[in-house]
Amino acid sequence: LASAPTQGSTQPALPSGPAVFKTIPYAFILPEILCGTWVWILVAATSVSLPLLQGWVMYVSLSSCLISLLLLLSYLFGFHKNSENWRVLDSLYHGATAILYLSAAVLQANATIRSESEYETPLYYQLNSAATFFAFVTTFLYILHAFSIYYQ
Repeated sequence: LASAPTQGSTQPALPSGPAVFKTIPYAFILPEILCGTWVWILVAATSVSLPLLQGWVMYVSLSSCLISLLLLLSYLFGFHKNSENWRVLDSLYHGATAILYLSAAVLQANATIRSESEYETPLYYQLNSAATFFAFVTTFLYILHAFSIYYQ
């Protein structure tokens, strides 16, 4: 059932257009996409040398980037029509993705530790280290986004 807004309602309007990039937590979407893309690129550059660990990292980073991009486009074009359901959807998505990204970041850290001793070249270790860093940064961004919705 759709409920009419109450007279004392203080919920701010959802941003549309360029205002998305100036409004917290929606301004976190673009950095989430960019950092997540770096995770995907850096892991792919290692030729996914540990497929059981890094396969999950690739899946989480790629699917999160695509879904976040769709969400960003939805906000930019105003598909939300200022519906309260979008705020709930956004919060649930970013909360669930933060948990998935945390699991991916931990697995990527494990892959980094293993790549230090299993390969002769330091290149894979360096790429894995950078991917681990960006995975934890991306996790932090998703957590910030999920919790920022409650403090608007």
